[in-house]
Amino acid sequence: MGRRWWALGALVASMLVLGFDLTILNVALPTMAEELGATTGQQQWMADAYVVVFAALMLPAGLLGDRFGRRRMLITGLTLFLAGSLMGALVGSVELVIAARAAMGVGGALVMPLALSVLPTLFGDPKDRTKAVGVISAASALGIPLGPIIGGWLLEHFWWGSIFVVNIPMAALGITACVLLLPETRDPSSPRVDAVSAALTALGLGGLVYGIIEAPARGWGSPLVVAALAAGAVLLTALVLRERRQARPMLDLVLLRHRGFLLNTAAATLVMFVMSGLLFLLPVHLQAVLGHSALGTGVRMLPMMGGLMVAAKGSGPLLRRFGPRAVIGAGLVVLAFAALLGSRTTVDSGYGFTALWLSVAGVGFGFAVVPAMDGAIAALPADRAGSGSGLLMTVRQMGSAVGIALLGSLLAAAYASRLDTSGLPAAAAGTAGDSVVAAHVVAERLGVPGLAASADAAYIHGMNLALLVCGVAALVSALLVVTLLPEPGREKGRSARDKGRGAKGPKAAGGTTDDAGVAPAPADAGQ
Repeated sequence: MGRRWWALGALVASMLVLGFDLTILNVALPTMAEELGATTGQQQWMADAYVVVFAALMLPAGLLGDRFGRRRMLITGLTLFLAGSLMGALVGSVELVIAARAAMGVGGALVMPLALSVLPTLFGDPKDRTKAVGVISAASALGIPLGPIIGGWLLEHFWWGSIFVVNIPMAALGITACVLLLPETRDPSSPRVDAVSAALTALGLGGLVYGIIEAPARGWGSPLVVAALAAGAVLLTALVLRERRQARPMLDLVLLRHRGFLLNTAAATLVMFVMSGLLFLLPVHLQAVLGHSALGTGVRMLPMMGGLMVAAKGSGPLLRRFGPRAVIGAGLVVLAFAALLGSRTTVDSGYGFTALWLSVAGVGFGFAVVPAMDGAIAALPADRAGSGSGLLMTVRQMGSAVGIALLGSLLAAAYASRLDTSGLPAAAAGTAGDSVVAAHVVAERLGVPGLAASADAAYIHGMNLALLVCGVAALVSALLVVTLLPEPGREKGRSARDKGRGAKGPKAAGGTTDDAGVAPAPADAGQ
C-alpha cells in the first residue's frame, strides 16, 4: 500500500520540476543577459528551446513509452532532463545554454505523458487513481508560480547556473523511484512511432519560431527569415497532409472536427500564449526598469498566480450555474481588460499599478483555462480521449512557444525603434539596442544616464504594444467562444454519433480512457 504512494511522491517531484522550468529561467534572464551578453533574441531562444522541443516531441514520446515500456522511457526522460540540467549549470555561453534547455525539453517530453500513463498501474481503484491524477496535476501547476520565487532566491545567494542545479536532485530522486518502485508496462496495440511525422512537427515548429524570433534583428523581409517562415509553414502543411492519410495517425487531426474540442482547445492555447508571453516580458520590466532584485521580482509576480488559483477554485459553481460558454467567455473578457489596462503602463507607474492588472489577469486566466481544458476533453468520444489529451497538450505547448517568440519579437522591434542612441559610438549603440539590460550596462559604463531612461521608456512602449495585442486577441477569442461554442449536451450527442460511425483514434484498440485522459492499465501491467 505504501509503496505506490512513495512512487507517486517521486512522480510528483518530477512533475514539479517540469513546472519550475517553464518559469524559473525568466527571472534569471536579466542576470544572464548581463553576464553572458545575451541579446533579446537569444533570451527568447533560451526560454523557447525547452518549450519548442517539449511540444514537438510530446506525442511521439508517449507512443515510445507505449511501445518500448513506460518505466524504461520515463527513466530515459528523467536521465536526459538531469543531463541537460547538469550541462546548463556548467556551461558559460548562450549557445550551450540553449542546447542544454533543448536537451531538457526532450527529457520533459518523455516525462510529462508517461508520468500520467503509469498511474493506472499503481492505482487500480478509480477513486485512488482520480486522487493521484489530481495530486500530479496540482504539482505541475504549482511549479509555475514557484519557479520565479525559487529562481529569485537562488540568484540572490548563488550564481545563475544554480537554477539548473536545483533540478538535479529532484530528477535523481525520480530516477531512483522509477527503478525501485515502478513495474514495467506496455501497450502492444499502440500506433507505431512515426519518425517522419515527429521530424515534420519539430522542424516545422522550429522554423516558424526561428523566423519570428530573428525577424526584429534581421527584418521581416530578410531572405533567411522568409525562408524559415516558409519552410515552417510547408513542413507543418506536409504534416497535416501526412497525418490525414494515416490509418492510425500520431496527431489525430480528425478530432478538430468536434467544434467543442476545437474552440475549447483554441481558448486554452490563447491563454497559454498570453501567459507565457507575459512571464517572459514581466521579469525584465520588474528588474531592469523598476529596479527590483531577482527574488523581489519572483515575489512580485505572485498576484497573477494568486488570481489564477482563486479563479480556478471558484470556477466550479459558476460552471454549474451558467455553463462553460459563459464562464470561458467572461474569463477571456477579463483577461482582455487586464491586458488593455496593463498597456496603459508608463515610466512613472509604480509596482502597485502592475500588481493591480496582474491580479485581474490571473482571474481571467483561471476562469478561462480550467473550463476550456475540461470542456475540450469532455467534447470527445470516450474512445478518443487519450489521443485528444495528447493533441490538446501539444497545441497548448505550441501556444506557449509562439507566445514567447511573437510577443518577445514585437517588444524587441518596438524597443529598438524607440531607443535613442544618438551621440553614442556605433559599437555601444549596437549593444544598447540588444536589450534594456545591455542599455543599462552601457549607460553606467559610459556615464550616460539619459540612455538608461530612454531604454526604460522604449521597453515599456514595447511591452504595452505586446499587451495591446494580447487584449485584442483575447476579445476576439471571447467573441468566438460566446457565439460558436456549443452547449455540452449537444456536443456529447455529436460525439456519440461519431463513435457510432466507427471513428477510431490512436487509443481505440488499446482501451478507453478516464475523464483525465489517463488510459487504464493494459493487460500486461504486472510485467
